[in-house]
Amino acid sequence: MSHDEKPDHPLQQALVDMQMAQAKSGERILIVLEGRDTAGKDGLIKRLTEHLSVRNTRVVALPKPSDRERGQWYLQRYVQQLPAAGELVIFNRSWYNRAGVEVVNGFSTPEEQAQFLKDVPSFERMLVESGIRLVKLWLDISKGEQAKRLEARRKDPLKALKISPLDAVAQDKWDDYSKARDNMLLHTHSAAAPWFCVATDDKPDARKAAIRHILRHVAPDDVAGTVKAPDADILFEYEPKVAKGRLAK
Repeated sequence: MSHDEKPDHPLQQALVDMQMAQAKSGERILIVLEGRDTAGKDGLIKRLTEHLSVRNTRVVALPKPSDRERGQWYLQRYVQQLPAAGELVIFNRSWYNRAGVEVVNGFSTPEEQAQFLKDVPSFERMLVESGIRLVKLWLDISKGEQAKRLEARRKDPLKALKISPLDAVAQDKWDDYSKARDNMLLHTHSAAAPWFCVATDDKPDARKAAIRHILRHVAPDDVAGTVKAPDADILFEYEPKVAKGRLAK
């Protein structure tokens, strides 16, 4: 029986098998999750980590930089969070803040943003060449579905901690976010560190596709080989010409 013959549980078992092998090999795994507000990063992280070892798994969601950090090299505080041997690290937003939310809301200068887009492909290549297994996922969502989720978030007291001041501009600045996303993907997709895009309007299917992709890319061969490829209509590698018709506008 393959790991993926039944929904969810076999994929969870495959994640456990992956981490058990990782603990023995000392391999370092880094997953970067980016996407619009409400695209499902938190839900995917919950599914990824619910059966994994707390000792060997870290979720990184950094707050806005301190005054001291603003005086550092931009990537410095992220470097400190990179995985050690045998560790899986998941960035819930990452250095790509500089290419997204900072662009749309003017939190950094155009010169700083341009320098970031120039620097980050080389930075990520160095990570990969150092032995880190890097997976980058852009979680995409339609404007209508985002509006529904933002409204549900506002009405649900249990989701109060998810509410951000930036929620108020997510819809108003939709086109600006689309432009920033397209520019970011175009300049930071590379052979060493490619972007994969996930359509997340259907949450369960999106989570399953993302987990399958991660397993097939970073799990050992005996685990990865038992996991079916994700649905190509839900998860696909970024390509400029193809992305124009497949990413939410």
